[in-house]
Amino acid sequence: MNELEGCRLLSVDTESNSLYAYYEKVCLIQVSNGEKHYLVDSLALNDLSPLGAMFSNPDIETIFHAAEYDLIGLKRDFGFTFANLFDTMHAGRILGRKALGLGSMLEIEFGIKLDKRFQRANWGRRPIPTEMQHYASMDVIYLIPLRERLQKALITADRLQLAEEDFARFCDVTITTPPNQSEQCWRLAGGKKLGSQQLTVLMELCRYRDQVARRANLPPFKILGKQAMLDIAIAQPTSINQLKTKKALSQKQTERHGKSLVETVKRALNQPPVKRPHGPRTDEQVSNRIDALRNWRKQAAHTMGVESDVIMPRYLIEDIAHANPHNRADLAVLLQSTPWRLQRFDNEIMQVLNSWR
Repeated sequence: MNELEGCRLLSVDTESNSLYAYYEKVCLIQVSNGEKHYLVDSLALNDLSPLGAMFSNPDIETIFHAAEYDLIGLKRDFGFTFANLFDTMHAGRILGRKALGLGSMLEIEFGIKLDKRFQRANWGRRPIPTEMQHYASMDVIYLIPLRERLQKALITADRLQLAEEDFARFCDVTITTPPNQSEQCWRLAGGKKLGSQQLTVLMELCRYRDQVARRANLPPFKILGKQAMLDIAIAQPTSINQLKTKKALSQKQTERHGKSLVETVKRALNQPPVKRPHGPRTDEQVSNRIDALRNWRKQAAHTMGVESDVIMPRYLIEDIAHANPHNRADLAVLLQSTPWRLQRFDNEIMQVLNSWR
């Protein structure tokens, strides 16, 4: 890949095996300079440092579509860092585009139709079939010309600096630890009104599913789906017949997991009921400011024809509400990494805050 050295623009994409493994990995990295396209087998190569050097070079702009997932995988698996990127999907969001999938954007801009047959393929398989290699290449071949068109549109709309603020933030990607069984349980429960005993059963079901998935090296959802877990937690069957009556599982799942699931339910019923955790209470005045800022953000987004978080990410809304700056200088400290937003919205934000003093 020496031919990539000295390139100003590189388009990048990755393929992972998240649908087929408990611990997902980046299995393939696609890189293009617009003229030559490379498929890097990240499962076979031990040293990917030349790629890392290019990604961390501020003089090289790396172009992704929907960068977050790719960046997380590349940093998690290889420790890569990024200094200069362009996200074509986010550029579309800032421009107020509605069709944001890569296939849709390429069809609109260039009349190109992508074949998405292998979007959910197992990229951990080796050798990679020729048709899958072709599919992977297509995801980077047109990113550079797409970036050129979107950048011109951002300049015309006077939104390029806004996009660059977000692209700089995307470079500082954070790797979060996978949710533990308790967190999985609360995510599955969501807003469902489950009783304490039902939540206890769901907690034990999450533990069981995670153990089986880990041993089989499969994603947990391939062991038991969300709805099956909730149905069993609600019904609390204590016999195979009761489990079959609820029809929460397929026949194959019942044969494979039925006995263990019944034992899991029985074990949960003999445990003290768990209680749903509550987040820290927010000061009422802070909550009022958050609501007021969100209402302002919604109106500003409508005016610009974009989604609300394009105007101001949630974390900035919360930072401002908690800090409650009393003047522009204090606000500027909070928004020092987003000068476009500061210049564009400072007066509006201060008006919102002053209305709650």
